[in-house]
Amino acid sequence: MLRRYGHVATLLALAIVQIPMIALTGLMLLLSFALGMVFLFPPQAMLVRRLAALNRRLVRDGAGVEIDSPYLPPPPPPVPQPDGMYRSDRTLYKTPRVPAWNNRWKWLVSDPATWRDHIWLLVDPLVKVALAPLLVLLPGRGLRAYGLWSKKLLDPTAASRLAGQVSHLRRTRNLAADSQAAEMRRIERDLHDGTQARLVAIGMTLGAVEELVESDPKAAKALLAKARDASSETLTELRRVIRGIHPPVLAERGLADAVRALAMDSPLDVTVEVNLPNRPEAPVEAAVYFAVSELLSNAARHGDARTATVDISANGASLRVTVTDDGLGGADPDKGSGLIGIERRLAAFDGVLALNSPPGGPTIVSMELPKVLPVPWAQDFSKMPRWKSVLIIVLWATAWCPTFPQGVVAAIFKIFGVEEKTWFLALHLPLPWQWPVILGMISLGVIMHVMAIRIPATHNREKFMAEATPTKPWC
Repeated sequence: MLRRYGHVATLLALAIVQIPMIALTGLMLLLSFALGMVFLFPPQAMLVRRLAALNRRLVRDGAGVEIDSPYLPPPPPPVPQPDGMYRSDRTLYKTPRVPAWNNRWKWLVSDPATWRDHIWLLVDPLVKVALAPLLVLLPGRGLRAYGLWSKKLLDPTAASRLAGQVSHLRRTRNLAADSQAAEMRRIERDLHDGTQARLVAIGMTLGAVEELVESDPKAAKALLAKARDASSETLTELRRVIRGIHPPVLAERGLADAVRALAMDSPLDVTVEVNLPNRPEAPVEAAVYFAVSELLSNAARHGDARTATVDISANGASLRVTVTDDGLGGADPDKGSGLIGIERRLAAFDGVLALNSPPGGPTIVSMELPKVLPVPWAQDFSKMPRWKSVLIIVLWATAWCPTFPQGVVAAIFKIFGVEEKTWFLALHLPLPWQWPVILGMISLGVIMHVMAIRIPATHNREKFMAEATPTKPWC
């Protein structure tokens, strides 16, 4: 109770601060738009935003009402043109200072949340005064009522939520594009420094063979042997590059067997534990595979580790991966250990990476990719025609009624001679018809349950039989 009164006192004290803020805000708005002193508007708007953010935090702590930030994403920094100039509307500038200020000013003015904050600042003290008796006498209900009022005015609008999602998708797209570009550069470098160099050497060797085949056959044969060995090495190098693009075992056997094969090729003693009810989609498998490959490589090259553990499991529809090694620790994404590249791969799927690597080890890297695992029942319904899906839902929703209330429960009433008939249909009929109707109701309910199970099984019999037969999981 004392804690609630403390929150009430804090909110009422904030109202005392808001009153002079209203006067200051009104003056700065007047000077900004009436007298052309537009440079006053950005600091004034940010000041009101900070006050609104403080109120959101107080409402969350006091009333338990969570109010998200409603503001549109800030504009990106100005990008120079090919000539090095920065454009703002139809004007060119040598430095990004003025275009950045213009973009920031437009961002603040055009954001509806800015003006909602101003309305909140003007009306909120009156609301607090009106709710003061309730806040003092019943602080719990008063704080809840005030929290709902604040959420109504300070919560994000549909437009701001959509803009935030668009901004997040844009960042994710850029990260995915950067990751793809880095991967293409790596492949190009491997082909240029490895395969291409070996092919050039083979071509030069064959050219020498042409010159020596008549004058010095023994030397020509020796060079042909070298060319054969070089072609074998080139094929091995090319296969390594192909595995770096997308390992065949990953496409054919799935993530579990691909990671196990990776563990066998690693210089570390790697233990792999995989527990996945369903196989993820190919892009998800590729992202996880290359992330695990990079982490094991880092542990061997930089961490001086001897053993490692890879745990891949499902958390609902989310995929969770944990890689632990007994190396020296001290891993830092800023030191070029490849963790930035892993984060970019995961960002394409809204995945996150958590690192715990104290000096001396061990190093624990946890990755989670939300909602990337297929849900079997959702897949079945998505593949069926809509009328079948609706029919199954209706059957499951109504089959209980004839089976239990109108069937089993009515039979119990009949057996024990309970005179209460309530809404049981069979008990309102003449005696000769009661048992046939009860048995008919039970049969109808059983048939409806069987149909609800049978329809999706018939729709995809092979998948249904594979899931119903107890076999060893693929992973």
